[in-house]
Amino acid sequence: MANFKVKNGLQAGRYLLSGGTETLGSVGYSIGDAVYDGVSFSVAAQEITPYSIFFKPDGTKMYVLGLTGDDVNEYDLSTAWDISTSSFLQSFSVAAQDAAPTGVFFKPDGLKMYVTGISGQAINEYNLATAWDVSTASYLQSFSVAAQDTVPLETFFKPDGLKMYVLGEVGKDVNEYDLSTAWDISTASFLQNFSVSAQEVQALGVFFKPDGLKMYIVGALGDDVDEYDLSTAWDISTASFLQSFSVSAQATFPASIFLKPDGTKMYVIGSNTDNVYSYSTVGYTQTLDLSTGTYFSFTPSGSTTVSFTNPPASGLAIGFSVEVIGDGSAITWPTSVKWPSGVAPTATASKEVYAFVTTGGGTSYYGKLAGSDIA
Repeated sequence: MANFKVKNGLQAGRYLLSGGTETLGSVGYSIGDAVYDGVSFSVAAQEITPYSIFFKPDGTKMYVLGLTGDDVNEYDLSTAWDISTSSFLQSFSVAAQDAAPTGVFFKPDGLKMYVTGISGQAINEYNLATAWDVSTASYLQSFSVAAQDTVPLETFFKPDGLKMYVLGEVGKDVNEYDLSTAWDISTASFLQNFSVSAQEVQALGVFFKPDGLKMYIVGALGDDVDEYDLSTAWDISTASFLQSFSVSAQATFPASIFLKPDGTKMYVIGSNTDNVYSYSTVGYTQTLDLSTGTYFSFTPSGSTTVSFTNPPASGLAIGFSVEVIGDGSAITWPTSVKWPSGVAPTATASKEVYAFVTTGGGTSYYGKLAGSDIA
């Protein structure tokens, strides 16, 4: 590790070669860190044109809506959220209401099901006498969305049932509706829309993070998932594009997306491949407490974002080192770190030691690979 000189009247702070405390954490809904699990499940025996996917909140049931069979197919998962353990149970036809269904959504308690249909240009609402059992479904009513889009593809509801979002192919946008009575689509009224055409002109599926601060669009032209941030929860007028994740290596013509409630898993259905694909969408964090020592070491569990906490007060200097026992996973350092080249070093699949110094109370750090001077 390089030697640090204290100058300009600064006082030396902590510089003891003692092991500091590292805290591992994780963050879900991290599309930028998404990795294919190598796990897929074929629904071809039930449906050759799967178009929409939904899971029971505990991950023990999966539902796939088919455009060819005009039905909702129900599967049991013997291991929650592991699609490789899926087994077909039963199906429910929606052909009497729509001959071209494209989307399925369930109320969180499993007592209502909503099916989006192109033929009727409407959302159809069903009651389930037994929660999550599609064989007990009975048609209740429909709500036309033709005034906003004549080719509605998929529908998503806010968890309290007071907002409904419909993705439209003609407008290439998401249409937002308010419901005066929760979960009763007959009380829906159009509020506003948001175009996704700048990212995807063949958008097929829409999904929201449970807190309403993120929206995801899956599209068949880019074969990717587009992530948007919403500065105001559930208000699509405040959406801004963040990033994309390609699924082209697995899902050709991806038609629908679903994320596990904690955001650690993402599922994409490939309409052309008749498969459901599983991805890990967790990002890892390492928090280094500078008040506990000056030497830190960690092995990444995957893409990792590092943060420094509890630096000494401004005017005191501290030098510390961080050993990364790398596996090639991306490391994101704090933006307050200044690197000699202006760019952070690229992570490698080997052990590396980084040296840092700060004199401004943590407002800025100077860092470099150990063994070279820090200016």
